[in-house]
Amino acid sequence: MITAQRLPASLTPLDAALAAVLRDLTPVQPIELPPADALRCIAAEMPALRAYPPHDVAVSDGWAMRANDLVGASSYAPLPLAGLPVWVAAGAAMPDGTDCVVDADAVDTSGPLPQVLAEAIPGQGVRRAGSDIAAGRAVMPAAEPLLPRDLLLARAAGLELLRVRRPRLRIVNICNGQLTAQLVADTARLAGAEIVYAEAAPDVGAIANALEADGCDLIIMIGGTGVGHTDAAVNALVTRGALVAHGIALQPGRTTAVGRIDATPVVALPGAPDQAFAAWWAIALPVLDRLSGRRPRKTLALPLERKIASGVGIAEVALLTRQQDSRQGFQHGSWAVLATGDLSLDAIARAEALLIVPGAAEGFAAATVVDAYMLRE
Repeated sequence: MITAQRLPASLTPLDAALAAVLRDLTPVQPIELPPADALRCIAAEMPALRAYPPHDVAVSDGWAMRANDLVGASSYAPLPLAGLPVWVAAGAAMPDGTDCVVDADAVDTSGPLPQVLAEAIPGQGVRRAGSDIAAGRAVMPAAEPLLPRDLLLARAAGLELLRVRRPRLRIVNICNGQLTAQLVADTARLAGAEIVYAEAAPDVGAIANALEADGCDLIIMIGGTGVGHTDAAVNALVTRGALVAHGIALQPGRTTAVGRIDATPVVALPGAPDQAFAAWWAIALPVLDRLSGRRPRKTLALPLERKIASGVGIAEVALLTRQQDSRQGFQHGSWAVLATGDLSLDAIARAEALLIVPGAAEGFAAATVVDAYMLRE
């Protein structure tokens, strides 16, 4: 049974609340982490890489030779050699003066003199120096998340430390179970944040004691943001810092609050998973991206398969999935709407993209091209 939610007396427009909490925020200072700890962190400026491989290497096992010495060699006209060529294993450095690797059966060693039975071309069976990583290449452009393939380059180049920006996020779960808190923590880790977790009983004193800002770049409270008798999150924030807004014109997520403790931004998310999910994407994630110095997130522009209706004055979160069917004339696919305003857990799990319908709009007509944030990168 779903009960009516008590809301704050007034609602702050989403754009105004977000601008207020982002004001004066700058990216955190870069730190150095080993590649094993840098996954998903946001790259800062890094030194240029050295060439890899640093020298020519054999791609496969075989005989290392010089191609110009083998011109005309064939099984019908074997080319005798003064001595046995150098045998190289895959990955081994090519000996000086050689530029190709020929197969084992291309050299006959049964007679008194070895004989070459096939020609070769320069570079055959060889990976050239710098062919995997060119000298001067960056591991990853600054302001982008480090993915496994980026760490592959870093390890191949022998980098032991990487410069990254990793904001420290403190999650304060106000006796709300683990479902929403785990969702937020997992999403924050994917965004490159370091997580510090705490729990607090639903009273002002306990919550205020858990709002420790030292060493943290962002504080996220979960639960207790309504106006019921046990909703104490906002009052606790007021005792420790400044409340910027309580009640955001966002559906779902209207009871979200934002504020600051000294210079540290605070976002208080509702305890319900769908409301926290919407408020995270609309407010908390933009704050985290600002702190990590991340470039704007990727969007995909496609036409809507059907109309999205929305009430004026309330920004609404819509969950979308991509349709490849071109029967309606959308050659590159279209956005099918899974849910708007009221988000089921199934819709959250299935969604490929998220669209925030502005509060000033009444929605979007069918076939309108909209830019949606990609949930599955």
